[in-house]
Amino acid sequence: MQTTLRAHAERILQASLAAVQPDAAVRRALSAQSFPGPVTLIAAGKAAWPMAKAAYESPNVRIKRGIVLTKYGHAQGPLGPIACCEGGHPVPDENSFANTERSLRLVENLTAGDTVLFLLSGGGSALFEKPLLPVSQLQSITEQLLACGADIVEINTIRKRLSAVKGGRFAQLCAPAQVFSVVLSDILGDPLDMIASGPAAPDSATCADAQAIAEKYRLDLTPEARELLRIETPKVLSNVTTQITGSVRELCAAASAACRALGYEPVLLTDRLCCEAREAGSFLSSILRTHAGAGRSLAFLAGGETVVHLTGSGTGGRNQELALSAAIGLEGLEGAAVFSIGSDGTDGPTDAAGGYTDGSTAATLRSQGINIYQALQNNDAYHALQAAGGLLITGPTGTNVNDIAVGLLQK
Repeated sequence: MQTTLRAHAERILQASLAAVQPDAAVRRALSAQSFPGPVTLIAAGKAAWPMAKAAYESPNVRIKRGIVLTKYGHAQGPLGPIACCEGGHPVPDENSFANTERSLRLVENLTAGDTVLFLLSGGGSALFEKPLLPVSQLQSITEQLLACGADIVEINTIRKRLSAVKGGRFAQLCAPAQVFSVVLSDILGDPLDMIASGPAAPDSATCADAQAIAEKYRLDLTPEARELLRIETPKVLSNVTTQITGSVRELCAAASAACRALGYEPVLLTDRLCCEAREAGSFLSSILRTHAGAGRSLAFLAGGETVVHLTGSGTGGRNQELALSAAIGLEGLEGAAVFSIGSDGTDGPTDAAGGYTDGSTAATLRSQGINIYQALQNNDAYHALQAAGGLLITGPTGTNVNDIAVGLLQK
């Protein structure tokens, strides 16, 4: 039975990841669209190239010109009239700025009959940037935010106020042309104004919010930067239509469909998981114990992104830690398994996307002299899972829509 569970886990993951590939997401978004006039394509983010390729190959989109702005090593070849450019990430560099200037020239002097197809994915904050202050200052502030433990919403609340293209300002530059934005979400809850700092979305955060974040983390800001935090961003944009696609919600929906196809009754617990990884693993194993003997096969799904507080010097990631912690509660439970992966194929500084454990994992590790509690305390889930054959390795997946954790229970 455990062999079957592992095979089912692999099939569920494959089907889920296939559904949230950037090209598939763009094809879905454009399938019912038609653009009467010429289309200018701007694609920014780590998934910009496959998103642009899908748009270029779409039969109902006539792209006159365009540009891809992506991370070094992520462009995969020419795309007709679309220029492919690479820049720095997570800290923007001179190429990021030059590429953005080039893209802004493409949207100059557009008319109301023009359309800008704006394809946005994670990483766009660094790759699509025109700073309103010296580059050295922007890089310093970005590095401070990354180092101080600020979350992505806090980081983007600051960064959009230091930029000429973020916080809805890019959409203003495109007017009077219409902007059709397709967004691959990598933030829980899909807040449009925070994904890549919302270049084509009204900003929900205020100047007061930005100043409070600066004070909270005691950011070292110049007078020029502090003044920019006092300038309000656009709150209304009348020329933008946005479609979110490929988010963690779609990842969960695809996983649910795959579970159902394998005979499991899927139960979506949440698509906003944001607790400690160890707690999430323990919770999933507790749910499986509660429903053991229910007389039917069940699958409990949780999408989102957990966190890990480092207490040791081992190797692992949040998904591996979630799976390993679940092994404690699963011990001896027949027909039960928990697995979790990062949708981008990476989990912490490892080659694994996540981990898998079942009712036999704890005993397997004990027979090898490995104590799960000690492994978790040392944040060394990688080597424990490796010893139990529980590492899930996918390689780079080409997408990034948070994580998916699943608890399987076979009748």
